[in-house]
Amino acid sequence: MLYVQLFYTFFLIGLFGFGGGYAMLSMIQSEVVTNHHWMTMGEFTDIVAVSQMTPGPIGINSATYVGYTAVVNAGLPHWMGILGSATATFAVVLPSFILMLLISKFLMQYKHHPLMEHIFTGLRPAVVGLLAAACLLLMTPDNFSTPTESPWQFCISVAIFILTLIACQTYKMNPIRVLLFCALVGILLF
Repeated sequence: MLYVQLFYTFFLIGLFGFGGGYAMLSMIQSEVVTNHHWMTMGEFTDIVAVSQMTPGPIGINSATYVGYTAVVNAGLPHWMGILGSATATFAVVLPSFILMLLISKFLMQYKHHPLMEHIFTGLRPAVVGLLAAACLLLMTPDNFSTPTESPWQFCISVAIFILTLIACQTYKMNPIRVLLFCALVGILLF
């Protein structure tokens, strides 16, 4: 039954996850942590971090890790977690595959049609909203702590966040260098 739920959940996420992997994160968190309770917010945050560091799209990587973790957290053996990974990954990719087959045939033919232009104009703000939701989703006490709980961790986390934002937006630093720098800071200061 868990595999069916994984497939159904990630199929819907793949079907309605416009805007790529980062836009999917809020949907994945809502389903996995809040609705199904397959993992804690801390585990989900760790999965997002690992998904960002591994090659490939973050939405697919997250689905792979969530599928494995959900099955293992349900008390099933680790080898069955691999089937959970495969199920969630296949389910999140399947809608995009089907839609791309259907759309690619017609998109080139009608891409300059006013109706299509209006559809894409309407989707752009929704994608930005989903990306903002993914950003806000990760601003939790699990990631930043709180000023009362651990002032040192909170101040360092906020400083890392601000410096990363400045490095990426103002100085256009390579994201890999920024990640390595943040990892080093985390090792040294935490």
